[in-house]
Amino acid sequence: MIDLVIQFLPMTAADEAQIEKLDERAFGPGRYARTAYRLREGVAPDLSLSFVARVGTLLVGANRMTGILVSTTPALLLGPLTVEPAFRSQGVGEKLVKHSLDAARAAAHGLVLLVGDLDYYSRLGFAQVPRGKIVMPGPVDPDRLLYCELRPGAFEAASGQMRRV
Repeated sequence: MIDLVIQFLPMTAADEAQIEKLDERAFGPGRYARTAYRLREGVAPDLSLSFVARVGTLLVGANRMTGILVSTTPALLLGPLTVEPAFRSQGVGEKLVKHSLDAARAAAHGLVLLVGDLDYYSRLGFAQVPRGKIVMPGPVDPDRLLYCELRPGAFEAASGQMRRV
């Protein structure tokens, strides 16, 4: 068996084309109809908080962080988190999320939200948003709306409709 070295690097604008191809393979064309995609539409990810995973020049994973507002409270929307199928179940996704959360914490951000699987994201510090506390501007399963508080009190301060910055 070959040991591959996976590097975790800050995302750059030059990575966008490769990330788009990875997202297309992973999520298909229906991804654009998802509420989280619609919320991020036209808003560039924060490159200082977004990371890619590479084996040599091959991009094998990516995680974006995008600034949003919950009513008037600033927050971050994590995702999409995408990992090349051959590299899943090897900790790549978890490491990408940890890099993003660490960078967001260091930059004094308080709250990260996402739509995802609680079983997966709970081990990274995410919990389920109580129904009705935070609302996305479109259809989403409320049981999949999750948050991670990076600064004490940040979640309590956030309430209402999510929107673009």
